Amino acid sequence: MKPPREHDLGLEHDLGTLRRRQVLGLFAGAGLVALTACTPDAQPAAGPSATPGDVQEIPGETAGPYPGDGSNGPNVLTESGIVRSDITRSFGSFSGVANGVPLTVELTIVEADNDQPLPGAAVYLWQCDAEGRYSLYSEGATTENYLRGVQAAGSDGKVTFKSIFPAAYPGRWPHIHFEVYASLSEATAAGKISATSQLAFPEAVCTAVYATDGYSGSAENLGRTSLSDDNVFGDDDGVHQLATVTGDAAQGYTATLVVGV
Repeated sequence: MKPPREHDLGLEHDLGTLRRRQVLGLFAGAGLVALTACTPDAQPAAGPSATPGDVQEIPGETAGPYPGDGSNGPNVLTESGIVRSDITRSFGSFSGVANGVPLTVELTIVEADNDQPLPGAAVYLWQCDAEGRYSLYSEGATTENYLRGVQAAGSDGKVTFKSIFPAAYPGRWPHIHFEVYASLSEATAAGKISATSQLAFPEAVCTAVYATDGYSGSAENLGRTSLSDDNVFGDDDGVHQLATVTGDAAQGYTATLVVGV
């Protein structure tokens, strides 16, 4: 059954004034293997080796106040053009482009109890832009639908999105939202959700990105919070949702995460 939403709590919930985790998922499992991230020179830190049974169910999180999935305002999932890998541009009748440090997001969707990939599973991914705005909702971005897209997993369970690094806005650690669906048809019908969660970024990478042009205010916002204090990631210091990140601010980054459902 589709888990209850918390959008009625509004922006304050997503900014960290409330703390609540939802237990979500169609499949059995229990958490996600901890992944560590690289230092600014693009050398990834070593993480624990995965063995069968290591990948646990991704922690369930609120979708926040700006999901665009029809549960709290606009529904972008049923629109022609939402199935795409490059989410930097708006589609349909919108034409805006989200500028920022390039970011490739690669999620591998697996069944948590046996670590097997789930080919055909679909991911809806959305995030804020470099100014902290969410398309369709935020002032200055209500006539855009960029930084939202759906992809179906291949035989290896992987989905890939071309995006930009998100801003750090007040009260939240830098993050990206995503929903997992059993199939592409389920996702594009805004149907039953298998899991709702968020991806976190390592501090060193965030610091490097926010030293570049176009991220005004993000460095200050980052300095006022921490991964361990964040009201979404703070229960376990975000280790179950912390992406492994490689690359640099000049050429762009790649963030990878294994998602158990």
